[in-house]
Amino acid sequence: MIHEKYYELLNVQEELLSAGNSKTSFYNGIYDRYENPVLTREHIPLHWKYDLNKDTNPYFQERLGINAVFNAGAIKLNGKYCLVARVEGSDRKSFFAVAESDKGTEGFRFRDYPVRLPELTDDETNVYDMRLTQHEDGWVYGVFCVEKSAGTADLSEAVASAGIARTKDLVNWERLPDLVTKRSPQQRNVCLLPEFVDGKYAFYTRPMDGFIETGSGGGIGFGLADDITNAVIDEERMTSIRRYHTITESKNGAGATPIKTDRGWLHIAHGVRNTAAGLRYVIYCFVTDLNEPWKVIAEPGGYLIAPLKGERVGDVSNVVFTNGAIADENGDLYIYYASSDTRLHVAASTVDKMLDYAFGTPADALRTAKCVEQRCGLIESNLRLLGGK
Repeated sequence: MIHEKYYELLNVQEELLSAGNSKTSFYNGIYDRYENPVLTREHIPLHWKYDLNKDTNPYFQERLGINAVFNAGAIKLNGKYCLVARVEGSDRKSFFAVAESDKGTEGFRFRDYPVRLPELTDDETNVYDMRLTQHEDGWVYGVFCVEKSAGTADLSEAVASAGIARTKDLVNWERLPDLVTKRSPQQRNVCLLPEFVDGKYAFYTRPMDGFIETGSGGGIGFGLADDITNAVIDEERMTSIRRYHTITESKNGAGATPIKTDRGWLHIAHGVRNTAAGLRYVIYCFVTDLNEPWKVIAEPGGYLIAPLKGERVGDVSNVVFTNGAIADENGDLYIYYASSDTRLHVAASTVDKMLDYAFGTPADALRTAKCVEQRCGLIESNLRLLGGK
């Protein structure tokens, strides 16, 4: 017999899943924020958490709890907006699950089952943060972080590598060997370019010496692999680099899979700096050359998205992070970003707006005096327009 509490909770959840989503009053001319997150732990199907049988669960207790839903890869597939979200159980283990909708800003519902991702070895403790790439070879690739224990006395110490899987339907996944980067001992935040470069598979990487600290890693790297079924990168060259006293001073990494435009590859990445309150994650933008996709041709100064109001509160506070965006054929752009490792939001823009932002916004001048010169130049120009001095 199904417990009667199930139907009560199901009605409450249906109100959430059917709710619309309105733009907030936030304005910067680049993107719109929305009132409601597109995915939270409250969106998880009840039959993932509860034993519905009244005989075996008389008090209708959660048996397998969910802590958070965040950091989703994104792709448009068969006319649906599809998010492959990172779902974290109450046990801290993350797994992937597909939520889909007819709209980019609301109405996302999880499929009946989470992703059954094959393991390569039995020491893979955790997987998370999948980037999705519809590649010109015909496959949809998921590149994600694979975490294993470092096997030391420090139980928080881990080893990270870039896992690779491919699919045609987001249901059946073929696991491929993890990416090997010969000069970088650890990798996180890796994504695959949708097109071949010189007949090879092109990856954006994040070289790291350790699990948290990048050490000698200089920023976002770029490398080529001959074979995706045994992906090995011999050499990584740097693209968007770390710089002192900027939004990328501590580390930075690829975000959503780059979007091809007529002016270059549009990147929506993340940067991290240290503060007295800990690491602060923001989202920023840059563009690389179409023919030489390791070469940055536009990089506006400052962040694109930073945590705002309630977004600053969660399991890991003061963080926004993206690993998924969808560009529609009409130029509409949806950036899916998580806040504080807890919930998933959407920011809506267009490819044209983002390119105008990328190429029209000054680069970081790197020094206070030069930054003030930039701002005074803008002020003087505006005052002349306004008829002032």
